[in-house]
Amino acid sequence: MGGAEDDFRLWERELEDPPVETGTGVKALVLMAALTAVGCAALIILDQVPLGTAGLIIASIVLLLWRAGL
Repeated sequence: MGGAEDDFRLWERELEDPPVETGTGVKALVLMAALTAVGCAALIILDQVPLGTAGLIIASIVLLLWRAGL
């Protein structure tokens, strides 16, 4: 087989774990989650319980989907 090339190293790279995210992206995610939680807690304290609860639920779903990569 004259033109066939061994791509074993390519297959190995596909099986390796992707690098773990570190840096400003993770810090921004944590900061946004903290600010959202504080804002929703403030709404709950100010007797806007349904609005604060809805905010926490929606923010949790968004963060979960974002972290999952969807």
